[in-house]
Amino acid sequence: MIDFFKGKNAQEQEQLKVEKNEQEGFFSRLKKGLSKTKNDFINQVTTLFSSSGKINEDLFEQLEEILIQADVGVATTIKLIEELKERVKQDKISEAAELSSVFKEELSRLLQDEATGLDIKPGLNILMVVGVNGAGKTTTIAKIAQRYKSQGKQVLLAAGDTFRAAAIDQLKVWGERVGVNIIAQQEGADAAAVTFDAIQSARAREVELLIVDTAGRLHTQKNLMEELKKVRRIIEREAVAAQTQVLLVLDATTGQNAMNQAKIFNEAVNVDGIALTKLDGTAKGGIVIAIKNELGIPIKLIGVGEQAEDLQDFKPDEFIEALFSE
Repeated sequence: MIDFFKGKNAQEQEQLKVEKNEQEGFFSRLKKGLSKTKNDFINQVTTLFSSSGKINEDLFEQLEEILIQADVGVATTIKLIEELKERVKQDKISEAAELSSVFKEELSRLLQDEATGLDIKPGLNILMVVGVNGAGKTTTIAKIAQRYKSQGKQVLLAAGDTFRAAAIDQLKVWGERVGVNIIAQQEGADAAAVTFDAIQSARAREVELLIVDTAGRLHTQKNLMEELKKVRRIIEREAVAAQTQVLLVLDATTGQNAMNQAKIFNEAVNVDGIALTKLDGTAKGGIVIAIKNELGIPIKLIGVGEQAEDLQDFKPDEFIEALFSE
């Protein structure tokens, strides 16, 4: 009995060690992926604070310029600066150097109620993935599929992007790489019909996660936006008992244009969450703060690199720590 418990305790310790190493690995990837934003945006802010001496209006004007250049957005920038001024008054802060920690706290507070990751429940979950061409939609789908397949879940893909040439073949290639089945028809087929078939197949196979790809489109193409609405209606009609989520994939490098895309897609299909890709490719990671504050749509996932592990659940505390870490 004693040996059994000793063995069990050793196993638990080993498991904790593995989990700790994985967590450190994820955080290391996050830090590396956010290095451009840290080296440009955050370092500019902290340098401004450390070199300014006394707090004055000129300091706040310079801070405003840095924030807007980092894609924090005008509305969010104004809000942040107003809150900083209030903290200065409330806490009787006079030295600019003291603002670094206050700025970090205010950023953290802005993001704090943010949801983290996809909410996959028991039974059938349907993830409808939308976004424009070039945002990384297909690779995001593949990474999500790989994640949940590795967790032992039954995953199925639906090739609902019947508009773009070779989109079906591209998804098939990813399906083979990841090792998940795909429901597809020919190019030019009705995307809603593909979705219908995929839902029936998901039920028959007792699938836990059905990921529905859709045509990557410009948000200005009204006919294609109408097609998205039709796909959403089919899902709602044919899978009443399933948990359905609409995930919008946005490219962080497009800055404020991503905000415009999000508004239009949200009006069309009621977006439940955002996957923000290519954060490693931009120094303007302030877009994360702008999306949260101005749109109110949860950022579920962030992409900080090419590997599957680089698509991470968005965790506000870790995001802020990675930006401000030494």
